[in-house]
Amino acid sequence: MLSDVRILKSVHPLDWLAGGLLVCGLLLVAVGLLPARPAEDAMTRIGPLLVFLATVIVMAELTGKAQVFDAVASWVARTGKGSYPLLFGLCVLFASVTTITLNLDTTAVLLTPVMLALATRVGIAAVPLAMTTVWLSNTASLLLPVSNLTNLLAADRVALSPAGMAATMWSPQLAAILVTMACLWGFYWRRGRRGSESYVPPQPLRPADPVLFRVCALACAGFLVAILVADVPLWSASLTAALVVVAAFAFRRRSDLRISLVPWRLLMLVPGMFLVVETVNAHGLHDLLTATIGSDGGVLGMLRSAGVGAGLSNVLNNLPVYLAGEAAVPAENKHQLLALLIGTNVGPLVTPWASLATLLWFERCRTHGTRIPLKRFVGTGFVLAVTGTFAATAALALV
Repeated sequence: MLSDVRILKSVHPLDWLAGGLLVCGLLLVAVGLLPARPAEDAMTRIGPLLVFLATVIVMAELTGKAQVFDAVASWVARTGKGSYPLLFGLCVLFASVTTITLNLDTTAVLLTPVMLALATRVGIAAVPLAMTTVWLSNTASLLLPVSNLTNLLAADRVALSPAGMAATMWSPQLAAILVTMACLWGFYWRRGRRGSESYVPPQPLRPADPVLFRVCALACAGFLVAILVADVPLWSASLTAALVVVAAFAFRRRSDLRISLVPWRLLMLVPGMFLVVETVNAHGLHDLLTATIGSDGGVLGMLRSAGVGAGLSNVLNNLPVYLAGEAAVPAENKHQLLALLIGTNVGPLVTPWASLATLLWFERCRTHGTRIPLKRFVGTGFVLAVTGTFAATAALALV
């Protein structure tokens, strides 16, 4: 009895949320509130995403154990030469380029351990570095179709090539990054928050197992190249890289291969979330979005669309909200649709479940042992969500 109580107390609140959403979603299907066909379509759509989430997290966890992230963090810290402003600029550039050219979820998984390892290596506060990753993994995801799953859907809807999307969204993207930098510095990076004037750059890292280090580094590099250069699905690239890393650990350090590496929380949360949102969409969400977004393709309509997307993303999640909102925007209002995209990309910064990237980030922070004050996360995220969404939408309207 006492052991059962201890187990229940050790369960994280997000575990309860994930399990509750999954049970709720399955019950909605079982009682018929969500018809079988929409439920099947939702599960088919997110199947590859679940494979990506599971495999990329396993790969990231084991790559961290091989000290690859520590080595990258050491290089970034040495390049910063002890200057916090220079380190800040390097971290912003690193996070922005990774998000733009790869994918925001990849940034949350692969870059967050780098930032947290940087804090450990240099002996500086971890929260400013962690917030740089989570905010820019969302706000820097506007420029290219590959940057975000929602971008792929929007680019197809408005018939934009990667070059065409970049030509349209460069100004909103720049505005979003500049506002993010201002909020990061004011809320987390200024001296009163970080606690010191400078830092001492670390010595180059010598990995404990050079073979594991090289194999994991090559697997990560191959994963990134496959996504960036080859036309390879995310789930296929992450699965291949994860298998290579797992095989290397099976030969070199089998004791590190544990069932706890699998992100069970996310694998419960994502399907449950989609089933619940599909049910809500079938029972009035579409009509609500049609009424709230409206059909005005002008500046006010764009601001309205972005605001609705940002607000609902923090209540539900940005991907299903974009899918539902896309159907509510008139087909001819392309800029209004892009404004909705801005809202669902830049706006989901207030709640932990607002985007998958944020959930992945929380998972990485929890694994590292970094505590994120929730009230501060919500408050500062609200400021950036409002100012960043407005600035990016205004920039789109001007262009």
